Amino acid sequence: MLRDCRYDILFEPVKIGPVTAPNRFYQTPHAIGMGWQRPKAGAALRGIKAEGGWGVVCTEYCSIHPTSDDSPYGFLTLWDDDDVATLALTADAIHAHGSLAGVELWHGGSHASNRMTRVPGIAPSTIPAMYHLPTTARGMDLADIRAFRGWQRDAAKRAKRAGFDIVYVYAGHDYLPFQFLSPRHNRRTDEYGGSLVNRVRLLREMIEDTREAVGDTCAVAVRLAVDELHGPGGITSDGEGREIVAMLAELPDLWDVNVAGSLGNDSKSARFSQEGYQEPQVAFVKQLTTKPVVSVGRFTSPDVMVSQIRRGIQDFIGAARPSIADPFLPNKIRDGRLDEIRECIGCNICRAANNEGVHLRCTQNPTISEEWRRGWHPEKIATYTKREKVLVVGAGPSGLEAALSLGRRGLDVTLAERRAKLGGRILNESTLPGLATWIRVRDWRQQMIAKLPTIEVFPGSEMTADDIAGFGADHVVLATGAKWRRDGVGVNGMDVLDLPHALTPDDVFAGAQLAGHIVIYDDEHYFMAGALAEKLARAGHSVTLVTPNPTVSSWTAMTDEQGFLQARLHEIELPMQTGRLLQGQEKGRLRLACSASGKASELACDTLIVATGRVPDDRLFHELTSTARPFTVSRVGDCLQPSSIADAVYSAHRFAREFGEASVAVPRRERPPVKDIA
Repeated sequence: MLRDCRYDILFEPVKIGPVTAPNRFYQTPHAIGMGWQRPKAGAALRGIKAEGGWGVVCTEYCSIHPTSDDSPYGFLTLWDDDDVATLALTADAIHAHGSLAGVELWHGGSHASNRMTRVPGIAPSTIPAMYHLPTTARGMDLADIRAFRGWQRDAAKRAKRAGFDIVYVYAGHDYLPFQFLSPRHNRRTDEYGGSLVNRVRLLREMIEDTREAVGDTCAVAVRLAVDELHGPGGITSDGEGREIVAMLAELPDLWDVNVAGSLGNDSKSARFSQEGYQEPQVAFVKQLTTKPVVSVGRFTSPDVMVSQIRRGIQDFIGAARPSIADPFLPNKIRDGRLDEIRECIGCNICRAANNEGVHLRCTQNPTISEEWRRGWHPEKIATYTKREKVLVVGAGPSGLEAALSLGRRGLDVTLAERRAKLGGRILNESTLPGLATWIRVRDWRQQMIAKLPTIEVFPGSEMTADDIAGFGADHVVLATGAKWRRDGVGVNGMDVLDLPHALTPDDVFAGAQLAGHIVIYDDEHYFMAGALAEKLARAGHSVTLVTPNPTVSSWTAMTDEQGFLQARLHEIELPMQTGRLLQGQEKGRLRLACSASGKASELACDTLIVATGRVPDDRLFHELTSTARPFTVSRVGDCLQPSSIADAVYSAHRFAREFGEASVAVPRRERPPVKDIA
């Protein structure tokens, strides 16, 4: 297929100081959880991005000194010369496909925990360490600042030796250089504090130092948070953020601009933001500089990308999450395959992986992080050697993924779904406030399945065990999902409760009558209870949200959504009771107990909805495996283990990849040779 000429502008080369990007697709720095411990895995992941057409591919944060240690999270290091060779693996993997390689040099300041190095943390002024650690970052003196500048220069020289084309000065996300800029952090009274000119001094020196260190063969980029979203008490895009850019406008070779306050502001989920949501804060930057500008905004639409360029918002299309969901997004636009773009749904499961300290994962792209350890490629899958028939029962996230991936392997696949529409749980969950983009999980797979003649789809086809037995398949894959439990067993409440009149989210989606005052009890702690409470409250119902945890939907802290959710529920004045464990249900009331003390209380309730967990809908599996069959029977997704959509998709994809293997290989791990272990 030919590319639409409207998108030609996205494939123009752009000069960044002494280097030239082959197109306008720029994978901005983002964490992947590999860190310095897993350089081969990290290099393979970044190499896939370059293969997919991203003209610039950057690393995650790369510490310049042991005083910037983010353990136990996966971060890179350029502390000494031993780090050069391992990071060169990433630069080489990116260069292999003609892309530019960027490295984000980082010092966290008071954000660095130093749990591993156990050296004192530093900051512009003496301040409690971030992330609620019971420690304090030491205020830097002038000797510390001179040493810090030296660390940046040394790391930049090592980055050049490792082969990177773009070397970052990182003044975003509340990290050390930004802490010097912000009056909220910087309480100094010397030449590095007080006036904005003084607070900008260190950033100016860092740009000059980095330029001197890398010479005239590497570009110097500045990543700057132009608005920390704390109002006039801090940096704002219509105040000091604008002045900082004006002061330094022509010093770097590229401006990478975003918002700060927290990483959650910069990577806001689709539940609380739209595509291109940072434009109001960053649009001014190109008016003040002749240097190229890049920013982010969860860009998935080629038309929006073109608009960003033509309207002069930025010169590149910056992306982290969209490049994770589809590493081949640029090539698909280039080749006119827009319908094959695997769009980011903005669920922030990728951010959850980072916050949990594990390698990257994605709802849409199950191959992410598996490029090296399992040898998976997002666009390639091995052909199955036999011509066999597979029946997949259930067309939710895992059933769709299983059918698609098995079909891509060349098997004859029949997909049967009892409902009239495909999608399973997503049909319900995508109707919740802010979650409409989640339907993309269904839409992309349905679109790709339609391209494969080896897959037949039969909606409105409920299968019994006898139907399956008589179908004549060689293999049966059950993707029948899970059901919300009604017995109150959850994360905190392990006792089975007698809840004769309780409803579940499944009942609500099925159209159950909701009478009087509704109480939603959340002991699952992800999105469901909070989103359902918001939906019902906005529909005019009287709703109270109750949870045994200290905060509602507490696991959404992992997806950087918890604060935004709290704000939204307070905005609609939704009553919330936290630290309350459900004990029982009686007519017109609930019996509760304090999670900490056990003190009993009661709450008026006409309709109880319990969101405490799910159980597999595996009835067919047990019926089919109760006697010997001439076909194999397997479970995937929620039917095997109820979990997130990301886990359901991964479960099915892994099944399809390993289908027919006599034994499953243990994933490769990066370990030092035995001779190097003392």
